[in-house]
Amino acid sequence: MPSHQAPPATGPFAGLDLLSSAVVLVDGSLIIRYLNPGAENLFAISQRKLLGLPLSRLLGTPPGLGAALENALRTNWSYTGQDLTILRSDADPIRLDCTVSPVEAAGVRLLLEFRPIDAQLRVAREEQLLQQQQANRELIRNLAHEIKNPLGGIRGSAQLLQRELDDPQLREYTEVIIAEADRLQDLMNRLLNSHCMMRPAPLNIHDVLERVRRLILAEFPALDIRRDYDLSLPDLTADREQLIQAILNIVRNAAQALQGEGEIRLRTRVARQVTLAKRRYKLALELQVIDNGPGIPAEIRDKIFYPLVSGRDGGSGLGLSLAQSFIEQHQGMIEVDSRPGRTCFTILLPISDRA
Repeated sequence: MPSHQAPPATGPFAGLDLLSSAVVLVDGSLIIRYLNPGAENLFAISQRKLLGLPLSRLLGTPPGLGAALENALRTNWSYTGQDLTILRSDADPIRLDCTVSPVEAAGVRLLLEFRPIDAQLRVAREEQLLQQQQANRELIRNLAHEIKNPLGGIRGSAQLLQRELDDPQLREYTEVIIAEADRLQDLMNRLLNSHCMMRPAPLNIHDVLERVRRLILAEFPALDIRRDYDLSLPDLTADREQLIQAILNIVRNAAQALQGEGEIRLRTRVARQVTLAKRRYKLALELQVIDNGPGIPAEIRDKIFYPLVSGRDGGSGLGLSLAQSFIEQHQGMIEVDSRPGRTCFTILLPISDRA
């Protein structure tokens, strides 16, 4: 009977635990000898349930894969299979690329590395969006620098003119100029100061959410803000004020979309084996802000985090851009899924191994 013992964590396969890709090791009879955490996460099954079982119990029989594995064993050559479909009885099929590499170690003959095609496309799209957003932020900051100096001149000239005018009606015009110059000056300062110095410290995410909840209910008392918290979450190491501001901007955006009446749900969960900023984390915080509003207009859905893009009349278009900037400074990620009746902002933040 095949042994069900996994290779020791300190053995030759210990380093595979750190890989973000899914790795499966099999012996010469295609019996599973090891799955790394990435494979457990991808296939939604624990290593304990599969050790000692045939590889077909995990993958089924994708066309061509069985023959390719036999050939790899016989010739000791690598093999790459693209766009394999793994059928599962209790879940949706998975589309994968698979690389098979012959190895000779601890009774193992083949190393199979799997990369979900959807995940690869998502990572490429995220990298492209981050580059676009960074370019946009740099452009906006450069424009803000160029605008600040003329604004100061306009405001100063309006103040001098105000002192020379005796007509109260004309003085009202100069007050409008000064007020609008101050408003634009504040806008420029917010654009330029989005990357301020962080002050990280241990904090409980639910304390942050409760603070945001109180602030929003004070501003929109007719809202129904529901809590769906995972109280087992460990503390984060983060800048409390930046995190409050980021989440507050997102929740206030939802409240404004609801026009102050509707339901917002704050949901926290643990996410496992998450890749953020090209680094793999065993644990991450998944925070969702879900509202039942009209949804984000389709024409701005892909640009909602860009500076000065707003779906609301009179909106500055800075709230979500600043939220994204603060989350990125925490090595996290923010994304949105929206349709009429349900908009969900998802924030992923790493939880340190020490936590």
